[in-house]
Amino acid sequence: MSLSSLIFRNLKKNIKNYYLYVFALMFSVALYFSFVTLQYDPAMDEYSSSIKGGAALRAASVLLVAIVAIFLLYANNIFIKRRGKEIGLFQLIGLTKGKIFRILSSENLLLYYGSMIVGILIGFSVSRLLLMVLFRVIGVEARAELNFSSEALIQTVIVFSAVYLLIMAMNYAFIKRQSILSLFRVVSTAENRVKKMSVLEMLVGLLGIGLILLGYFISTKLFGGDFVEMKELFLAMIVILASVIIGTYLFYKGSVSFLFNVVRRSKRGYLSLSEVLSLSSIMFRMKSNAVLLTIITTVSALAIGLLSLSYISYYSAEHTAQQSVPNDFSVMEEGDIAAFTEALNKAGIGYELTRRDVIQMNADASDIIDMSLAGGGSGAVTFPVVSDASLEGVDVAPDEVLLDGSNDALMKMLSLRETGEVVFKGKKESIPLRLAGLSKHTSVSLYYSGNWPSAIVDQSVFERLAKDADPALQRESSVYVGIDITDSSKQNEANELFRGMGLGDKTGGYSQYDIMMRQKTNMGLVMFIVAFLGLTFLITSGCILYFKQMGESEEEKPSYTILRKLGFTPGNLVRGIQFKQLFNFGIPLAVGLVHSYFAVQSGWFLFGTELWTPMVLVMLLYTALYSVFGLLSVLYYKRVIKESL
Repeated sequence: MSLSSLIFRNLKKNIKNYYLYVFALMFSVALYFSFVTLQYDPAMDEYSSSIKGGAALRAASVLLVAIVAIFLLYANNIFIKRRGKEIGLFQLIGLTKGKIFRILSSENLLLYYGSMIVGILIGFSVSRLLLMVLFRVIGVEARAELNFSSEALIQTVIVFSAVYLLIMAMNYAFIKRQSILSLFRVVSTAENRVKKMSVLEMLVGLLGIGLILLGYFISTKLFGGDFVEMKELFLAMIVILASVIIGTYLFYKGSVSFLFNVVRRSKRGYLSLSEVLSLSSIMFRMKSNAVLLTIITTVSALAIGLLSLSYISYYSAEHTAQQSVPNDFSVMEEGDIAAFTEALNKAGIGYELTRRDVIQMNADASDIIDMSLAGGGSGAVTFPVVSDASLEGVDVAPDEVLLDGSNDALMKMLSLRETGEVVFKGKKESIPLRLAGLSKHTSVSLYYSGNWPSAIVDQSVFERLAKDADPALQRESSVYVGIDITDSSKQNEANELFRGMGLGDKTGGYSQYDIMMRQKTNMGLVMFIVAFLGLTFLITSGCILYFKQMGESEEEKPSYTILRKLGFTPGNLVRGIQFKQLFNFGIPLAVGLVHSYFAVQSGWFLFGTELWTPMVLVMLLYTALYSVFGLLSVLYYKRVIKESL
């Protein structure tokens, strides 16, 4: 038999084991080529100054290469070990290690570059779809066209050729250092089986759970007032990161075995077939995979957390814009107000004008604000103050003050209390007022509030404060002017007039729509990139776990043969396998989801106003996609069980 025919026969024989590897490789190439195509797409040049897409996509492509390279090297390592006996047989029949390396290299060359060509074609065909999605997410009005980039092609070929050379170097080193005897037992020594649970492993298991819980506990206190100085906050973050990562490693190293051992002891060793096939197998295998599972869990938590935070910011863009300016438009100068309203009248756009007198007043707010978190001091802060008479449906008693424009960040970081006393201090007198409550609605624009709550007082109190106000504190204009468009269908037309007159570039000029779209543009791009990087990692990590299950199923095949001969049906065995895959895929997923929840929960309020809807949607989507690989593993086990007898 010639060497070329041997190569093709081996490739045909092993192709059934490589199909998911081929799919993941094609997916990785397609995604990378699409990213690089976006980077060189002419449509991006027109908007690069506003969305900064080029730099972000270049950074994403580097991370993408790192994820894909690690995955391909790890997957190749699994498959080369699975072919240890085959390589040993080649040596027994007289083939040199050099010829064996050439056989494997030729197989990989055909498989790798064939997959890469298909991946490039897929990436080119979906690049327009990706561009359409990107434009839709960031709110850019542009036409996405299908453009082939020779620069993207060259860059993709160079990057994946470099990965191929690394794979070949790994294969050469593996063949070179293995003896014939070691090749025949390389699979059996690949997994570390533990026969008995030691006291040390129990302590390690408890320590792992304790470290994870410690990290969670500190994360709940991160912005709650327990850490005042920046050094303390930074140290707390380092402790959280270290305790959770180390705890996760120890969790897989000992906690899982410890917990399952407790279950087994509670049953006094009388386990059902399903429990034998699931719990017992996982107890003995997770320890050897602790590092891999820790990496998968940590990066999964990072991907879910970053995507949740970016989606929270994107989802909250409209509410954030309303907190920045309560009306559709805000203009400060009287001349600009007259010009803009005249333009609206000429265009036949109906509007409503709102005017509110605003004064700036110093106040002692130490009774409602934890000043140690606000940088210390005597409790003196400056509030923009408006009268309740200028607000529809608001009535404040003469001895009360209502703070509006408060948000979750202020409530968390400054421990803003809902009861207490605020003492307003003028040039001659001080007026103590009881806090009537907090409101998230805003009454003045960012120009007056500076993202700080504004104070609403009774008209009589407002007049007293206005007479006693310090002129040095007052803004250039003491009247807030807001403009609302009565017909929502004319909103875009009015916004174009606002932009065309350059009113947004002037002091105190704001467009609620522009603020919203600016945030959606910035966070939409981040969300787009994080989503695709997260999807890449999800696919690659899911494939790695699937490859591990393929190897385990082949090792356990003789056990299935014995069980089938004893009279157990395939259905009996499959039920146990289903439980096993639920744990194999479910434990890393569940731990990653819990990690991401506590990470997001500790600081979500810095990114937006909505938590649960964006976070739950991201977690459900990630869980659904991850579950696909668990289902594929069950289907593969079914085939192995069917072939075992």
